[in-house]
Amino acid sequence: MTHPKLTLVDHPLVQHKLSLMRDARTPGPDFRRLLREISLLLTYEAARDLTLKTQTITTPLTEMEAPMLAGADPVVVSILRAGNGLLDGVLDVIPTAKVGFVGLYRNEETLRPVQYYCKLPPELSGRLVIAVDPMLATGNSSAAAVDLLKEAGATDICLICLLAAPEGVACMAREHPDVRIVTASVDSHLNEKGYIVPGLGDAGDRIFGTV
Repeated sequence: MTHPKLTLVDHPLVQHKLSLMRDARTPGPDFRRLLREISLLLTYEAARDLTLKTQTITTPLTEMEAPMLAGADPVVVSILRAGNGLLDGVLDVIPTAKVGFVGLYRNEETLRPVQYYCKLPPELSGRLVIAVDPMLATGNSSAAAVDLLKEAGATDICLICLLAAPEGVACMAREHPDVRIVTASVDSHLNEKGYIVPGLGDAGDRIFGTV
């Protein structure tokens, strides 16, 4: 099953940086830097439909009607803990964004998400809400996070993930077909432990050096 709103970002820079991140020899500091750089590039696609208005400005040569962002500031929600690896890159592109956090961990036996934290900005309705998590594996955690966002009033949600598995894409298509997904790759499959193959290992461990 495919997702009706899946965007695969196949830009050469994104794919090159992703290949470096997949390499098991890439050290932690380089992994974090590359993830931040990719997150900037993915954010451009996630924010493609932001509304613009015109505003009068004066250039060094003349006055003009210039396009400027309109409406309420977007919200970025990090799905802890690995989502924090993408957060700074998104904020580099959208520095006025509000920030929220959803804490979920995966039960290694059932592969189901367990919530332990949720702190979101108020008034999510009418804002672009960008949820960030490097890996869309089973899709259970992402679907649970989106459930919380919708319960809080979010109506325009985009999930940015570095990698996705077909199983995770299918889960989101079943649970949240209205949520856009922006990713750099849809990999082959999940292994018996729920890891994306070929993948890049545990993103959180590689970001924070807890391997």
